[in-house]
Amino acid sequence: MPDAVTRLAERLSELAGAPVELERPNDPVHGEYATNVALQLAPTRKRPPRELAEEIAVAAAGLDDVERAEVAGPGFVNLWLAPAWFEQALAEMLEAGKDYGAGWAEQRERVQVEMVSANPTGPITVASARNGAIGDCVARLLAFAGHEVEREYYYNDSGTQMTLFRESVEAIRRGEEPPENGYRGEYVAELAGEEGDPVPKMLAQVEATLERFRIRFDSWALQSKLEGRVGEFLPKLDTYEKDGAVWARSSAYGDDDDRVLIRSPEKGGTPTYRAVDVVYLADKLERGFNRAIYVLGADHHGTRNWYAAVARMLGYDPERIEVLLYQLVHLTRGGAQARMSKRRGEVVFLDELMDEIGVDASRWYLANRGPDQTIEIDVDLAAERTEKNPVYYVQYAHARIAGILRNAGAAEISAAAPADVAPEERDLIKRLAEFPDVVLEATERRGPHGVPNYAIRVADDFHRFYHHHRVLESDAQAFRLGLCTATQAVIARCLDLVGVEAPDRM
Repeated sequence: MPDAVTRLAERLSELAGAPVELERPNDPVHGEYATNVALQLAPTRKRPPRELAEEIAVAAAGLDDVERAEVAGPGFVNLWLAPAWFEQALAEMLEAGKDYGAGWAEQRERVQVEMVSANPTGPITVASARNGAIGDCVARLLAFAGHEVEREYYYNDSGTQMTLFRESVEAIRRGEEPPENGYRGEYVAELAGEEGDPVPKMLAQVEATLERFRIRFDSWALQSKLEGRVGEFLPKLDTYEKDGAVWARSSAYGDDDDRVLIRSPEKGGTPTYRAVDVVYLADKLERGFNRAIYVLGADHHGTRNWYAAVARMLGYDPERIEVLLYQLVHLTRGGAQARMSKRRGEVVFLDELMDEIGVDASRWYLANRGPDQTIEIDVDLAAERTEKNPVYYVQYAHARIAGILRNAGAAEISAAAPADVAPEERDLIKRLAEFPDVVLEATERRGPHGVPNYAIRVADDFHRFYHHHRVLESDAQAFRLGLCTATQAVIARCLDLVGVEAPDRM
């Protein structure tokens, strides 16, 4: 069902005879919503835009939802809404509850989001945590839209790095230095103090860290199992031999370069990571996923077209493959780069960040910027429990509302609007009415950062409303309790979509 803003735009579109987009003016003097449809129509209809705008404004003023409509500037139509619109909008929010804005996907898909996928050679770093935060938020948004979503972690359980990792642990057990380019750090020494293969122990620690970070994986894929199927797929690819190696002619299928699949005999004659990529991509799609999403670091930029090229070579629709790239994370303290790690000075582990600033702040700050932006986290600010810290500020709004509703007890909650809806009440309802579009855009653009940024604006509008208006024992108590209830539901959903808890007390 269309939300209140979309429905109003559809009614205006019928009046104008063309699609109408509504925007909220920055200055309330210009109305609550405005449209430039007259300016867009003027060239094709060969009429002055203000003349068209006057006709649209007169027709719009006849709608039950519109209190008045005025023409401004060269042909803008500014709208002021009637209490009936606010009442209906709030009623829809209260009826939908926690599902307001959900289930909008017209065509439901099975989607796999592969994320983190760091080799189990050490604890999860903050850089890998950003991968997980983005991937998990995208998965939550897709599920909220109505898709069936699975999260997968893919790791290399064989090969050079795993061999080096095991050799590093064994060297320390013998009282020797790890090999050159091997693994060092307190965690390696801790593993050396225990018997047996260190890899299962490291994997268990990785899984525990990610569970603490509120990411639960549905499946784990092992490179060793996929490598065994490389021979099955080589004949299906467009390949050639050069310098003794087998190459994929991937540049002919949209990739930036051709890629080595099988190393030359001098280099061992073994499959490369790219060969296993082929098997893994086919494996994903063979499992019935309509869409496979890879979350990769910016250092994979040169290979982002590789996956679609593989799909084309294998006869799959490349549109079923998505690659999300993300930038680096920098931690600062007092304006200088922060080095929190007691284990390795050049690396910060996710567990250390969560110990320092908490799980909620870690999730928030690793998802509140677009993936294409480098993140700089002020550790001191992120640890603060004050309104200067945006995650605390938004959570506090939720807790404040929870307190109001606790004190209200069994009091009536209603969407029935008073004859005169106050400006702060109007602004808050209009802000809440944006939520369906916010989550739709965040999902389609794979940009979860839009959600926490919107949540801050909701908290702003709620705090402004609460500052100006008494809720309990007021003439509009039932309506304002309804407004508080809807606001609490939207804030809680925003926080959940980025993996942050919505506390009832703070």
